Amino acid sequence: MSRPVSRVNTRMRHWIWPAVLGVAAASLSLSAPAGADAERSGLPEAIDTILGDPRMEGGVASVVVADAKSGDVLYQHRPTGRLMPASNTKMLTSAAALELLGPDHRFTTDVLADGERHGPVLKGDLYLRGTGDPTTLAKDYDALAAKVAAAGVRRVSGRLVADDTRFDDRRVGDTWGGDDESSYYAAQISALSLAPDTDYDTGTVIVAVTPGAGPGDEPRVSLTPKTDYVDIDLRATTGAAGSANSLAVERRHGENTITVTGSVPAGAAAVKEWVTVWEPTRYAAAVFRDALAAHGVKVSGPTRAGRATPKGAHELASHASMPLKDLLVPFMKLSNNMHAESLTKAMGYEATGRPGNWGDGIAAIGGYLKTAGVDPGKLRQVDGSGLSRKDNVPAGQLITLLRSAKGEPWFADWYRSLPVACEPDKFVGGTLRTRMCGTPAARNARAKTGTLTGASALSGYVTDAGGRELVFSIVLNNHLASSVKPLEDAIVVTLAKSTADKAVLVEPRSPRAGSGERGGGDLECSWVKPARC
Repeated sequence: MSRPVSRVNTRMRHWIWPAVLGVAAASLSLSAPAGADAERSGLPEAIDTILGDPRMEGGVASVVVADAKSGDVLYQHRPTGRLMPASNTKMLTSAAALELLGPDHRFTTDVLADGERHGPVLKGDLYLRGTGDPTTLAKDYDALAAKVAAAGVRRVSGRLVADDTRFDDRRVGDTWGGDDESSYYAAQISALSLAPDTDYDTGTVIVAVTPGAGPGDEPRVSLTPKTDYVDIDLRATTGAAGSANSLAVERRHGENTITVTGSVPAGAAAVKEWVTVWEPTRYAAAVFRDALAAHGVKVSGPTRAGRATPKGAHELASHASMPLKDLLVPFMKLSNNMHAESLTKAMGYEATGRPGNWGDGIAAIGGYLKTAGVDPGKLRQVDGSGLSRKDNVPAGQLITLLRSAKGEPWFADWYRSLPVACEPDKFVGGTLRTRMCGTPAARNARAKTGTLTGASALSGYVTDAGGRELVFSIVLNNHLASSVKPLEDAIVVTLAKSTADKAVLVEPRSPRAGSGERGGGDLECSWVKPARC
């Protein structure tokens, strides 16, 4: 397992300029002068024009554009202004994870026993131990159960113990909205959990509602994975063909009853909703217990959660996750909040040896940021994903990170994880796959998106028309428009169409012209299932 490696001296060679920039910009509140070449090109005026769009009336922006190689600042507007970065927070978390855990880090899920074998009977308890893998699937638990059966165990006289003690028992992050509890982008965090499909939305089940044969008939409901851990309270009906879909699928607070209400039109395709579970540790244990039974292994005792595996327990089976460099693809492309939080707690554990928690994890990220030239004293991070509205990061610090990362041995893996403009494959284009199409930024810009109500961000890399690589960070807050992503796109496309000598202003598209926001402007587009905009 990789340990943190100090890279301070290497970084300092490349990172004198951010300190100078920070001092020079500290007193600025409005647009600051760019370099002389940028002034002559007209780039500052072009970006100022875009930010003057009525959709930003009353809002606030922190925007910086720089030459990726030289660090020359081409444009800056409130570069030190701390704003909510939303999912741009994941850039801090993912870069720190690559440095502190290592690109080849794998999470393991293990099955262990602390008793003696008497033929096919295990006298004692069976332990299912997680280390924070946010990508474990039902088929992985089935494979673990198959290995237990292959070892000759047919009955466990004791209990099934779900060991989630690698992390603490705090399940949700700071200031996460209570009304998001059943929404899959705000699932509870545990060191032992389960994802229902290869989007790896850990801690959720997929509820599929299929209309009945005709109007008035009861719809059919199925779950992925199949499990009795959640109950369905079906109050929905089948509506007339062509009628509106008014289905609502929500989990009741503090329990695992999922209520299905409303109407689904006759003849329509099944409607799928991803819903969080209450206590993901027990969810994983329930699916594993069913898998054991399917392989002929009976556990006589009940399930117990939250107890550590004894040191003398012997391993019966183990599953390893994909390496972190591959896990970063679904994490960053689809802006997976739960991956960010699992990695944050894992970094906390690696740094301290204590059960992983947000405090230790954020401290570990801050330690890495210092070595990257980013000043953690000029930002506030309270979770790994950006779901908290307490997170505040200025664009200038994100620019520092974007340039610092280019000098890292893991940069290619991090760069590969960033969404690509107008690349239709969701595991390539990710949250940018419908944006900036038909422009010079298409398949050119690589950047992390971020969206909360009243907060939007886009930070990354783009090559201009003269072949020069640029880094940009655009953080927009306090707007009342449902989406300001057309403004972000216009800035990036302007950069892609311009040269060092001449800026080419691209006007923002109107909302009706399309901005790539199919799922609603106040959520990260990948969080709006099943549209997966």
